[in-house]
Amino acid sequence: MRKRNWRLIVVGMVLLAAAGMFFLAMLGMAPKSNDPVTLMRTIGQVSGAVSGLSIVMIIVGLIGKKAPTS
Repeated sequence: MRKRNWRLIVVGMVLLAAAGMFFLAMLGMAPKSNDPVTLMRTIGQVSGAVSGLSIVMIIVGLIGKKAPTS
């Protein structure tokens, strides 16, 4: 039986939420920018990278590691 790593799962969820909130917060700033298309392209790349990393952390945490055998 494998033991789940809850720390990785929780940190992954927090990062996923932070990436989503960052993207939504920057949507409000885009109209005020000199070049909103480039700004949103960059914000999308950053949010996507953080989201991808957080999903990998959640998956690795769910897989876990082997429980010690006695």
